Amino acid sequence: MFRWAIIFAVIALIASLLGFGGVAGLSKDFAVILLVVAVILAIVGFFSRKV
Repeated sequence: MFRWAIIFAVIALIASLLGFGGVAGLSKDFAVILLVVAVILAIVGFFSRKV
C-alpha cells in the first residue's frame, strides 16, 4: 500500500507540473488516503503480533 501511495504522489507531482490541477488534486487525495490506511494497518499489525 505504501507503494501505491508513492505512485499516486508522483502522479500528483507530475500532473501539477504539467498544469493538470484536477488530476493532481485527486491523485494527492488518493495518496494521502492510502498512506493513512497503510500506516494504520502497519501499526495494528505491529501491535497484534504475538511473540
